[in-house]
Amino acid sequence: MSDVYAARRAVLRDRCAAAGNTAALITRPANVRYLAGASPAGAVLLVGTADDVLFSPGAPTGEPDEGRLDEQLAVTVLATPGADPAVAAADLAASPAVLAETLAVEEHHLTVARHRALRSVAPRLRLADLGTAVEQQRLVKDEEEIACLRIAAEIADQALGELLESILVGRTERHLALELERRLVDHGADGPAFPTSVGTGPNSGRSRHRPSDRRVEEGDFLSVCLGAAYRGYRCEIGRTFVIGTTPADWQIELYDLVFAAQRAGREALVPGAAYRDVDHAARSVLDSAGHGEALAPWTGHGVGLEIDEDPQLAPAAMGKLDACVPVTVEPGVHLPGRGGVRIDDTLVVRPEADGGPELLTITTKELLAL
Repeated sequence: MSDVYAARRAVLRDRCAAAGNTAALITRPANVRYLAGASPAGAVLLVGTADDVLFSPGAPTGEPDEGRLDEQLAVTVLATPGADPAVAAADLAASPAVLAETLAVEEHHLTVARHRALRSVAPRLRLADLGTAVEQQRLVKDEEEIACLRIAAEIADQALGELLESILVGRTERHLALELERRLVDHGADGPAFPTSVGTGPNSGRSRHRPSDRRVEEGDFLSVCLGAAYRGYRCEIGRTFVIGTTPADWQIELYDLVFAAQRAGREALVPGAAYRDVDHAARSVLDSAGHGEALAPWTGHGVGLEIDEDPQLAPAAMGKLDACVPVTVEPGVHLPGRGGVRIDDTLVVRPEADGGPELLTITTKELLAL
């Protein structure tokens, strides 16, 4: 992997040079990990014309939540407790060893106070905005990244499948969420990709519902949204079931509607498709059935080292899909006081010649009565 990280940094270095910047300071943790292999707490990365250097408040540990650092990368562990790694990096960039004239920084991540500190330590160094250059570089995944997402999806599928085989009636949403997260770790995940959501009865179908002490009852809709993190890469899956009885007519009708919307969104995932067109494909199915006002502001989003990355599949989103971009498709409808349905998959955009979008989360989407 060292060659991979070095190649990523080389791409960024070339982009900086094309924009007239001598070096770049990376402070956003996910971007540090993408370029360095690991992101120790508080660490920053200086990508320059000489050796690239990771500045860290403490020695890298190699723990799963941190990642494994590129062995070819120079590391400076700060000797002074409480010292700012970003200030140390700017100091080096302005030193005779590097002689940078312009340092590109992630202004969308830096605080005003930190920006001022950089200026004070290197007053002759011109600071420029790197923008979201690294985030855009992260957009298209290589096959090793996709392999990590595929394993994360397998872990999430396993955890969800085991829960469905257990007794659910009488258990609280909070208890079920905690059990799912434990099962993720048992199956090899670094941890949950995000806080697990479990909604029952009138809470079902809510986007990002925070589990409560409500207990599962017969006849409830049960909606679950969870994800696993594996080697830093995060997936997402959401499913809805009925508890203990044959689904009511309104439950079948609502489920079939959301399923149709989700299928339309998945089928729209082709290279070159506009982000907004994917959103429209799913949203129009639900809108035409009278649920437009209650829909979430997006149909899906990118995943990777963060659970909510670009692209955003939303009505006003600009841009088009590339191959090898992993995204979620997650439409849902919530009926106040009754409950609702969410169906959520993680897929990788693939051309039709390669079989079309690759479905990573494979737990059945059949409306099961558990």
